[in-house]
Amino acid sequence: MIETLINILLIEDEDAHAELILRAFEDQASNVRIVRVKSLMEARAQIPIQKPTLIIADWRLPDGESMELLPNHHAPLAIPIILMTSYGNERIAVAALKSGAVDYVVKSPESLRDMPHLAERAIEQRNAHAERARMQESLRESESQFRLLAENASDMIARLAVNGKILYVSPACKTILGYTPEEMSEGICFDLMHKKDRSFIKNIFKLNQYNKAHTITYEALHKDGHYVWLESSARAVIDPQTHTVLEIQTASRDITERKKAEKELQTAHKDLQEAYDRTIEGWVRALDLRDRETEGHTQRVTEMTTRIAKVIGFTEEELVHIRRGALLHDMGKMGIPDDILQKPGPLNEAEWEKMRQHPQYAYDMLSPITYLRPALTIPFCHHEHWDGSGYPRGLIGKEIPLEARFFSIIDVWDALCSDRPYRKKMPPKEVTRYLREKSGWLFDPELVEIFLSTMEAQ
Repeated sequence: MIETLINILLIEDEDAHAELILRAFEDQASNVRIVRVKSLMEARAQIPIQKPTLIIADWRLPDGESMELLPNHHAPLAIPIILMTSYGNERIAVAALKSGAVDYVVKSPESLRDMPHLAERAIEQRNAHAERARMQESLRESESQFRLLAENASDMIARLAVNGKILYVSPACKTILGYTPEEMSEGICFDLMHKKDRSFIKNIFKLNQYNKAHTITYEALHKDGHYVWLESSARAVIDPQTHTVLEIQTASRDITERKKAEKELQTAHKDLQEAYDRTIEGWVRALDLRDRETEGHTQRVTEMTTRIAKVIGFTEEELVHIRRGALLHDMGKMGIPDDILQKPGPLNEAEWEKMRQHPQYAYDMLSPITYLRPALTIPFCHHEHWDGSGYPRGLIGKEIPLEARFFSIIDVWDALCSDRPYRKKMPPKEVTRYLREKSGWLFDPELVEIFLSTMEAQ
């Protein structure tokens, strides 16, 4: 019957009836201990001593009625009581049940022998009632704590139905959005959101993504007509029995000033980046003025390098550094004497030895500038060769950084396609043939084909 050991207080002055009940429990419920008394006085003395799980009491006793033990009488108990009577009086039954009895039994041999089952049912009912009462009390305490925190919080606390209906909002809504709690109550939270944010937030609700907390930022309409930025953290309250969402609780704060500061910082960063790029472009123009024979070369190879880098798959952040590297690829020539840099004819070996120093000069000049360090790969390595015959370090194959490998192809392409004092430009077909001839020697073979196919696709 009942799994745990329980104590029953039996209040019955008639021995025959008591014997039937005791015998029924002996036959069907070995885990029950019964103490029998014959009067209300004895019962009241035993209750604090025995602390019974259940009371089975005859309605009429020598010193009074057991109704006096029911909860709404002068001796309230938290113990379930089954009342027995020899008379099937409907009025007494209704009064007993209204007063707190869990069951009312008309005495008969059958009903007394069935008392173990009646006791089991009574205890289960009382346990269920106690659990409901405990949960209700816990819910009241939780709501009380929630309101205490919400009423005093600077954040706007809200309880929402899954359709967005506002069930509760804390007084902070007046400070944050200009509305009183009464003005917002029963409204729909989505109506306050900027239309650009509304569909995204509605989608979170529709997907039932309630197994985790969400923190989102969006613009909300202030009562005076302007929008403020809010950051809201939301979590769902789940019914433990049905696993359905009871409501969604949110805490929102005004982050308009933070957003403004972020935008100002982004603007400042963008301005700084533009200043960096204008500085680099100024250096390149200065170099072009000094070396008029290659004027325009840097801008052309920079544009081609950026285009090829996108095809290869570099990220936007990487493209920034690659573009700067392409712009600065010949910056080391600032350290080359004019008589070598501007010589109209071929250079001798000593002059070439000096010219080959320009990648190192570029590195030495630019590496102290922190923001340019990620861009130095091209200026430092674009004269390295696939077979290791290049300079300044004689790197071989994929030891050469990827961006320098494909830039060297672009650099040679543009140089051969342009007039120089000591030679005329070559037709594109001849330049293509030259690149393929040098593929696997000067250039990465795979990158040569990527470059040529990209150029042909234009």
